[in-house]
Amino acid sequence: MSDNNSHPLGQAPWLHVVLSTGFGSGFVPVAPGTAGALVALGVWWLMYQHLAPTALFWATMALIVVTTVVGVWTSGVMERYWGHDSRTVNIDEFVGTWIPLLAAPAGADTWWLAWLAFALFRVIDMWKPLGCRRLDRMPGGWGVMLDDVLAGTYALIIVAAVRACL
Repeated sequence: MSDNNSHPLGQAPWLHVVLSTGFGSGFVPVAPGTAGALVALGVWWLMYQHLAPTALFWATMALIVVTTVVGVWTSGVMERYWGHDSRTVNIDEFVGTWIPLLAAPAGADTWWLAWLAFALFRVIDMWKPLGCRRLDRMPGGWGVMLDDVLAGTYALIIVAAVRACL
């Protein structure tokens, strides 16, 4: 990940700046990845408040697929302007946060499991175990997105196991 968190905005296409930075959450000066993950958690929580459990599951799946595709595209474009996996580009945190939230059920344990999903994803994403670091080194938008997909999948497995024990 690039250490550069201050970029000349005039050079990059504005649409890609907005998308790749998670609607600007990537410009938070401290922990922009965590800021993006919190925004993603908020988006999911709003959906949780308004959708039935089955609809929530499928809406979350749709967000994961669409955001992954858009993220590969926009991160690849932004790499030309800001370097590979810039701290400011945090669209990948949205996908990584939503994946373990697939295991958060509707009910009394939802909020607790949602926070667990968020925390596990962030820890795994920062630690980058078992193949995450290798995926992060892939060129272009694939490297930006796929390490977070794998980190989110690891978090999903843990959240599902915790949920099964409740």
